[in-house]
Formats: sequence, structure tokens, C-alpha cells
Amino acid sequence: MGRDTKETLRIFEETVDGYIRAVEDSELEQLLWKPAQDEWSLGQMYMHLVGSAQMMQLKNAALCLDTDESAEGTQAGKTELGVALFQAGSFPPDRVQVPPSPQYTPQQPESKEQLIEGLRKTARRMTELEPRIAAAFDSVASARAESPQQLAHRTVLHPRMGGLNALEWFQLVEMHYRHHQHQQLRLEAAWREALR
Repeated sequence: MGRDTKETLRIFEETVDGYIRAVEDSELEQLLWKPAQDEWSLGQMYMHLVGSAQMMQLKNAALCLDTDESAEGTQAGKTELGVALFQAGSFPPDRVQVPPSPQYTPQQPESKEQLIEGLRKTARRMTELEPRIAAAFDSVASARAESPQQLAHRTVLHPRMGGLNALEWFQLVEMHYRHHQHQQLRLEAAWREALR
């Protein structure tokens, strides 16, 4: 993916702003509504985005930047899926359905404010991390006269994509948030249909 950290952050902030406006414009009833028992509500989708960014993706980006040798990290490369995803710069538009489970299914939100604060907190964390990631990759790239994507950086394993470096974890947050726009539109349309 050819985007730099500033462009990734800009696109991410646009997506988050759209999500926040959608939450503000919705009633809590709509955010909690599920089109079927085994599907997520809009609120659960937002909880998933906030939770996965804060508890996995951004945490792992920071771990990759950690110079402490005892910190968790690896030099593992990406899987075929990971390579394809980053070459495309986005997830495929396919709908992903995971069977409901306590480990994976997000809780319903308690309030609109909880969702908005979670989205804002993720945006703040992305803004804080961006200069650190840019500096780490720019300095190594200029030292070796190579592009950041070809450098062997410290990675943390993703369960399906293999070893991702700090820049890739950062980019993954943006791609993941953008990918769920498909689900957002589908759930909003299903809600409007249910009101007819």
C-alpha cells in the first residue's frame, strides 16, 4: 500500500467523523437493533471497531516500535492473505460472518456517548502514534535508501495475516474502519426497511 502515515491518518479521520455523525444522528434504539438474532447491531459494530483498534491493532503497532528486547515481537513475515490485503490497500468487499461467541461477539453499547468517546479515543491514539511511526520508517528508509514496505521491521503476529510491522498495524486500523462502512450502510438500510 503506497499511502504514507499522514494520508492514512487523514482517511481514517474522515471515516471516524462519518461514524460519529451517524451515531449522533441515530436514536439509541436504532444502534441496539439487530436485523436477526445472529447478526450485530450498529452499536456492536462500533464497539467492535473501537475494541479491535484499542486492544489489538494500536497496541501491536506500539509493540512493534518498542525497542525493549524483552518485549513481544518477531521477524515473521505476512501470510498470502496479508500480502494480498496490503497490496490491495483494503479488505475485499465481501461480507464476513462469524458465528456468535462470547469471545468475539461485541457487547451492546450502554449509550451513544460511550460509542462517540470510544471512536474519539481511537482517533486520538492514531494521531499520537502517527509521528512515531512516520519517524521510525522514514529514518530507516533513508538510512538504507529503501522504501518502508521492503524493510524487515519488528513485527507482531496477526492471527490470519502473519507478522505485521508498526506501519502495517497502523494502516490496518484505517482499512478495518473503512471496510465496516459496507456493514454500516447495510444495517442502516435494513433499519429503514424494518420501519416501513
